[in-house]
Amino acid sequence: MIITAANLGKQFNREWIFKDLSYSFKPGIHAVTGPNGSGKSTLLQVLWGQLPASEGTLTFTEDEKDFPAEDIYQQIVIATPYMDLVEEFTLEEILKFHFSFKKSINGKSIHEIMDLLELSHAKNKTIGQFSSGMKQRLKLGLAFFSDVKIVFLDEPTTNLDKKSIAWYWQNFEHLGPEKVVFVGSNLENEYPQNAVKINLPDYK
Repeated sequence: MIITAANLGKQFNREWIFKDLSYSFKPGIHAVTGPNGSGKSTLLQVLWGQLPASEGTLTFTEDEKDFPAEDIYQQIVIATPYMDLVEEFTLEEILKFHFSFKKSINGKSIHEIMDLLELSHAKNKTIGQFSSGMKQRLKLGLAFFSDVKIVFLDEPTTNLDKKSIAWYWQNFEHLGPEKVVFVGSNLENEYPQNAVKINLPDYK
């Protein structure tokens, strides 16, 4: 999968958050960088389709053929600290719900994914009973263990303690080289050193 942005821009109340962004995002890790408030999350939301661009175009191609825009959601998974989870669901229920829409990597079962999350002890707890760190780990796990082509991670280690940050890096390897991965961050320890950097202040 290749995502091509052509003269992409987003404007709020006459202020350009970014503009004239032209780039082909190929499989691999792409770090969207910049200081707080620079518009990293806004760009990611435009790329995954939550926000419309003010100008420019986005196209998705696979094997040199256009991928239908209306089907792209099936190939996207998102993990952000501001993403809501259904708090009335138990862990087991939310995993079953998510993986009814997405395939799991290597056909892993719900219980195998719980083990990978290191949250099996909480399988019957509702998400509303989870700590902020457990919720963030769950969001990341849904991204890591889904068999999709495009992955968005925005501020991925927010609310994670030292042990969970180690878990994050241990499982980051599940994002294989065939995936287009975006990491929105102003922290260099949230993305690999070999990531392609898109410094958002360069597109003002």
